[in-house]
Parts: sequence; C-alpha cells; structure tokens
Amino acid sequence: MAQYERPSFGRTATTGTAASIDQGLRAYMNRVYGLMAGGVALSGVVAYAIANTPALAQLIYGTPLRWVVMLAPLAFIFLIGFRAHKMSESGAMATFWAFAGVMGASMGMIFLVFTGAQIAQAFLITAISFMVMAGYGYVTQRSLSGWGSFLFMGVIGLILASLLNLFMQSSALQFAISALGVLIFAGLTAYDSQRLKNEYLYLADTDGGAAYMGKSAIFGALSMYLNFINMFQSVLSLMGIMGGDE
Repeated sequence: MAQYERPSFGRTATTGTAASIDQGLRAYMNRVYGLMAGGVALSGVVAYAIANTPALAQLIYGTPLRWVVMLAPLAFIFLIGFRAHKMSESGAMATFWAFAGVMGASMGMIFLVFTGAQIAQAFLITAISFMVMAGYGYVTQRSLSGWGSFLFMGVIGLILASLLNLFMQSSALQFAISALGVLIFAGLTAYDSQRLKNEYLYLADTDGGAAYMGKSAIFGALSMYLNFINMFQSVLSLMGIMGGDE
C-alpha cells in the first residue's frame, strides 16, 4: 500500500476542521486496534479449543492435514494481496475474520509444546512491546517511511531462513531467526502505526477518500494483527530456546 506523508492543512484550516480531523483520526485508529484485538482474541480461542480437543488436534496436527492448515494463512495473504482493491468492505471484513480463525488453527500447536505460563509471559511481553512501538510510531515527528523497504526485505529474509531451517533443524539459526523476528516486527509496528495515521490524514483531505476509510481500517488492522502475532511467536520461540524446551 502506498505511503503518504502527512498533508499540510495550512493556516486557513479552521479550529473546527482541525478538531474534526483529530476526532476522526482517533475513531479510525480505535477501530484499527479494536479489530486487531478481536482478531488476536479469535485466533487465541481457536488455537486453545483445537489444542484441548484431542480428536481434533490429532486430525489436524497428526495427519498431512497439518500442511494445509500451516499453509492456509499464506494463501489468505496472497488472496488479500491480489484482491484487496476489488473487495467490498463487508468482503474485506469477512476475509479478516476468516484469516484470524485459520491463523488460530495453525497456532494451536503452541498449546501442546509450551506451558500456559510461558504463553502468558510471551503474550505480556509482546503486548507491552507492541504498545510501546505503536505509540512511538504514532507520536514521533520523524518520518519512518524509509524503514518500509528495509523491514520488508527483513521479512523475506526471515521466511527464507525459516524454510531453510526446516531441513537444517539448527537451534542457533532458529535463535537468530527469532531474535531478528522480534526486532523486525517491532519496527514494522512503529512503521505501520505512522503509515496508518498518515493514510487517514491523506484520505480525510482527499475527495472520495471517506469511501475507502472502512476498508483502510480493516487492512490496517490486518497489518497490525500480523505484526503482533509474528512478534508473539518470535518471543515464544526465544523463550523456548533459552528454556531448553525446544
């Protein structure tokens, strides 16, 4: 998605207009984070339910079906990437919730590998880190637009390294992947927070921009959801490696 610099409203902007924009921005960001939190909650419920239903867990994780479940989120990402601009707002919303559910199914294994205390601790660390970085991205006056390409290449590198480690099974490489994952997705959280803020300001100042606001909030929530989930998995992986549970 294109990045937009914060537009200048000039000295002619009235106090009422500025106040309206600020109020709209707060509502927009609240919707983004509300949807993101709902998606994270849905994924957690689905993962927990599957892991605690032995027959279902065996069916999904003990058969070749696990590959379908593991690859399904990637298929959703490609679908959204190709169809984003053609989706209606209701279609985008349905896709978001379906994606969160499928992601939850793919994550159920963590409840079979890690203890509840480890999962809770990793979630707390992730939540605090996420809030700090999202807050930084929102309030900083420094442009983070230059981070985009660098972080995207970092994600590609993580994916390739993870695929390689499926065959190598190296704990050292897994540690590096997890540590870099935390840093990359923390950076993406700040970057996306600023991007979404600037995107709203751009749309608010553009004729017809309001018509795209709904979809923009949904796709923004998806970006933040992915940042949170990936950061959480990286933190949990680090805890497992350092605790000697992997």
